[in-house]
Amino acid sequence: MDFGITGKRALVLASSRGLGLGIATALAQEGANVLLCGRSGERLAENCARINALGKGKADWVWSDLAEDDAVTALVKAVEEKFGGVDILVNNTGGPTPGTTEDMTPEKLHSFFQTMVLRVITLTNALLPNMKEQGWGRILTVASSGVIEPIPNLALSNTLRGALVGWNKTLATEVAAHGITANMILPGRIHTDRIDELDGANAKRQGKSLEEVRSASIASIPAKRLGTVEEFGAVGAFLCSGPAAYVTGSAIRVDGGAAKSI
Repeated sequence: MDFGITGKRALVLASSRGLGLGIATALAQEGANVLLCGRSGERLAENCARINALGKGKADWVWSDLAEDDAVTALVKAVEEKFGGVDILVNNTGGPTPGTTEDMTPEKLHSFFQTMVLRVITLTNALLPNMKEQGWGRILTVASSGVIEPIPNLALSNTLRGALVGWNKTLATEVAAHGITANMILPGRIHTDRIDELDGANAKRQGKSLEEVRSASIASIPAKRLGTVEEFGAVGAFLCSGPAAYVTGSAIRVDGGAAKSI
């Protein structure tokens, strides 16, 4: 299938590793030019070198920290300077600290709301006018399967990522007539450093070994394995493609069948 995104310009947030990098790499393999961003310049430069070595879509990078007050302004400026605009926006953020609802202090709520919700929405609004003008755009927001079935000990993530679901659905109805789609992609147990960190935290909380926690997790997944970043990235790239033009306002699960709801 021709994804129809050769030469399209994509900004992928939090793409120095993990899920963001997986989507950025998949987009570049389909011919899109990708702007990676994150807080590790060395890692971003290495990722760009690997993507550019594939000889398809080109990659560039910019340092970015969504915790900074001027993060959105800096990203919009970087997009204009390096690409002259953007066709595809992949909203992706790091996850908050594990914990229960009682651990959700006002300080934590405020801090993670800024990085996971406020700046995602503000950046999207800043890049929308160009998409509307050209009559084509793809907005993809990475969330979590926790918005379908809340995940124990991830109260902050369940709460803040859940807020993005209502925003995305509203946005999709507002921009559909402009040739712009807005979708969410919901990872289940995709093997990344983040999953290793969460399994380690759960092992400590439960007084079990990491292997015990990992085995129990895999046993609960119908596919009986963790997903790969490449599998996740491929779904993300499709949702940003030309053939996916009639898919909007959706939340697509990539979880090996783990979610029990319909």
